[in-house]
Amino acid sequence: MTPDQAKARIQTLSQEINYHNQLYYQEDRTEISDFEFDQLLAELIQLETEFPQFLKEDSPSQRVGGTITKEFETAVHESRMLSLGNTYSEAELLAFDERVAKGLGHRDFEYFCELKFDGVAISLVYENGKLNRAVTRGDGTRGDVVTENIKTIRNIPIVIKGDHVPEKFEVRGEIFLPRKEFDKINAEREAQGEALLANPRNAASGTVKMQDSSIVAKRRLNCYFYQLITDEGDIMQHDQAMLLLENWGFNVSPTYQKCKGIKEALAFIESWRDKRHELPLDTDGVVLKVNDYDQREELGFTAKIPRWAIAYKYQAESAESELLSITYQVGRTGAITPVANLSPVQLAGTTVKRASLHNANEIERLGLYEGDLVHVEKGGEIIPKITAVAIEKRKTNTKPIQYITHCPECGTALVRKESEAKHYCPNTQSCPPQLLGRIEHFVHKRAMDIDSMGTERIRALIDQGYITDFADIYDLEQKAEQLLGLEMNQDQYQKTDEGMLYISLNKCLFALTEGISLSAINQFLDTEIENSLAQTLKNFQHFIRESKKKIAQNIVTIQMLESLLEAYPFPKLEDFLPVPIVLNLIVGKQVGISRLKELASTENTIHGIILESGISLSPDQDDRIKKLKANTFQEGVISNMMEGIKASKAQPFERVLFALGIRNIGENTAQILARAFKSLYALQTASVDSLLEINGVGETLALSIQDYFSEKQNLEVIERLKVQGLKFEIEEAEKTVLGNALAGKKILASGKLNHFKRDEIIDFIESHGGQYVKSVSKSLDFIIEGEDMGPSKKEKAEKLGVKLISEADFLNMVES
Repeated sequence: MTPDQAKARIQTLSQEINYHNQLYYQEDRTEISDFEFDQLLAELIQLETEFPQFLKEDSPSQRVGGTITKEFETAVHESRMLSLGNTYSEAELLAFDERVAKGLGHRDFEYFCELKFDGVAISLVYENGKLNRAVTRGDGTRGDVVTENIKTIRNIPIVIKGDHVPEKFEVRGEIFLPRKEFDKINAEREAQGEALLANPRNAASGTVKMQDSSIVAKRRLNCYFYQLITDEGDIMQHDQAMLLLENWGFNVSPTYQKCKGIKEALAFIESWRDKRHELPLDTDGVVLKVNDYDQREELGFTAKIPRWAIAYKYQAESAESELLSITYQVGRTGAITPVANLSPVQLAGTTVKRASLHNANEIERLGLYEGDLVHVEKGGEIIPKITAVAIEKRKTNTKPIQYITHCPECGTALVRKESEAKHYCPNTQSCPPQLLGRIEHFVHKRAMDIDSMGTERIRALIDQGYITDFADIYDLEQKAEQLLGLEMNQDQYQKTDEGMLYISLNKCLFALTEGISLSAINQFLDTEIENSLAQTLKNFQHFIRESKKKIAQNIVTIQMLESLLEAYPFPKLEDFLPVPIVLNLIVGKQVGISRLKELASTENTIHGIILESGISLSPDQDDRIKKLKANTFQEGVISNMMEGIKASKAQPFERVLFALGIRNIGENTAQILARAFKSLYALQTASVDSLLEINGVGETLALSIQDYFSEKQNLEVIERLKVQGLKFEIEEAEKTVLGNALAGKKILASGKLNHFKRDEIIDFIESHGGQYVKSVSKSLDFIIEGEDMGPSKKEKAEKLGVKLISEADFLNMVES
C-alpha cells in the first residue's frame, strides 16, 4: 500500500469506527458485531504502525489503553466539586423554591432539570482544544489524576472540534457502566467462578482507578456531562452551556428539561419516576439547578452546598413478599452464598422471586424466621435485597432461620475465618461445584484458554475419575484412547443406597431391541406411568407385535430380561434397571453377573464397566452398547482437546497464576502480582508485608495467598504442572544494549515526544544503561519534558527540584 492509499484508508477506517462508537454510546444500538468492530480497529492500528506520519492524536486507536500506573498523582480542583443538598420530600422541594425566590427577591427565574445518574464524578480540563487532565472528585478539593484511563472512554473527546472553543475550559460529568456491559462482565466473572460485582456504580468506580488502562478500555465505560466551567465567552445560562458541549461533541444526556417554575419541575420529576428504568444506567433522582448564572452568583453557597441547586431522590421501590425458603449456593472457591426464595412480586418493572442475603451476619441482622413476610427493595444491586421483616405479621410457632453448618453439596463442615464474612466449604479438592468450577476457571479463555473443554466434557471427566485437579488435565494426553466412547451425560443413571448402578428403562429397551426408535419407546412408556415394571414389560411385548419390528427376536429378548430380573432379586428403582442384568443380556457369557455386579458397584457408567472388564465387543454388541450410552467423546472431540491442552502450555505466567484460582486473585490482580514478583516462587515466599506493599493488595488477599501456598496438595499440583512445562515465571525479552551514556541515571518522560512512542522511550533509556521511573520523585536525575506535559507533574518536579530537559537535549546527551 502506498502512503496515499494508507492515508485514505486510515481516514475511512477512522470515520467508520467513530460512526459505530457514536451509535453505541449515544444511541445505544449497533450495526456490527464486537468481532467486526475489533477487526476494523486492528486494521487501523496496523496501518498507523506502518505509516506513523498519519497517526493523529484523536485517532480511535488511541483509546485502546496500555499504560500501567502504579500510583495515581493527585491534583487540586481549580474550583471545588461540591456536593448537593438532597431531599425525598415534595414539601422540601417547595421550601427550596421559596428560599430561591426569597434570595432573589422575585420569581423571574427558571430551573434546569436533569436526571441524577448513579456514577462516578469526573473533571476534565482542556487546553488549546486538547484533553490535558482528568481528575476524580476525591474529597471535592483534590482528586486522583486518571487521564490515561479516561482517554480510553470512546465518547469522551480527546481533541475538540467546533466553533468558539475557549483556550482553556473544564467540563464535569458522571462516568457510568451501562447495565448491559455490567451484566456482560458479571456473566464472564460467574463463568470464571469469580465474585460478582455488586452494582454498576461500584464497578465504574473501581474501573476508573485500575492500574492498567488497557483493561479499562475493555470495560466500555460511558459518560454523561452536566457542567461547563470557563472564564471565556459570554455564556449566561446553563442551557446555553449544555448546547455548546453538545456541539463540541460531548455526550450530554437528552433527558434534561428547562422548567419555568417549581410546578413544571415537579411534573418533570413525576414523568421520570417509572420511565427512568428504561434508561441504560441507574438513576436515583432529579437535580434542579437555577438556570441563570448571574442568579446563581447572587444566591451563593453555604459552607458545603450551593443555594441554587438541590437533588430530589426517588424512594427506592419496595414490596412485601413471603420468604418461602433459603438455598445455599456453593461457589468455585467454596464460598457459601445464601439466597432467599420469595413468593413472586412485581418490583421496578420486573418479577422478583429471589433476594440476596449475602452471609450469616445479614440473616442474623434481619432476624429472619421461617415464612416471614419481608420488605424487598431493588436498587442498583444485581438481585433485590431484603431490607426488613414485617415482624407484626409473623406467624405463630415459627422458628428462626439457622444458618447451615455443613456444605449442601458434599457434607463437609463449613468454616469461617475471623477476617471474612462468608462461610466456606474447606473441601477444595473434591466438593463437586468447587472442583467443576475450578477446572472451568482453569481452562477459561482468559486463563489457560482450552476452549475444547466445555462444562459438559469437564463434568464427564470429573465424574468418571479422569480429573481430580489441574495437573490431571495434562495427563489426559496419555489417556486419549480410553476417552473414546466416554459418556458426556449421566442423566440416564441412578445408584441405589448401596452404590449399585442402574440405567433408565427407556435406554435399556432401546438397546435390547432392534428396529424400534427411542422416541417410539418414550411414547409407549408415557402411557405406562401408573403400571408396575412387570406389567410394563408385558405390555411392551404387545407393543412389539403392533410395531411389527423383528417380533420374534425382540420378544425373546424381553422375556429373557423378565427371567433375569426374577432370578436376581436386585432392589427395585422406579423406571430404572440394574446394569449387571442389562449388560449380561448384551455381552453374554464373556462376563458373569457376579463380576458385572462388582463393577457396577464401583464404576459410574457403562463405558467405565466395559473398560475395566476388558470385554471384547462384536460389532453388534458395540452398537447396542452405544444405544445405552448418552453423547460420547468421539475422535474429533478428543483430538481438539489434546491440541488445546498442548497449546495451553505456552500461556504466559500471569495467565497461569490467574488460572490457579487462588481466592481473591482476579485477572487484573494476577497481572499486577506477576509484574511485581516475576515468578511463582517469589510470590510463594513473599512475606505479608512485602505483599501489602503492592498497590491493590490488601490484607485479605495477602492472607489468601499465604493460605494457598500452605496447602501441601496445592504445592504438589504446581510441581506436576511445572513438569508438564507450564510457565511459572515471566519471560522477559533480552534487553538490547546500545551504550552506557545513561548508566546509573533515573529518568522519567512526560508529555508527547516526537521521536518515541510510549513504550519506545522506556526501551531506549534502558538500552543505554538508564532506569525508567514512572512517577515524579526526588530520586529522579531528570525529566524529559515533552509537548503538553501535565501541569501537576511539572509543578511537583519544580517543588522537588528535579531538572527538566527537552527531548532534543536528551538526544544530544545520549549521542555525545
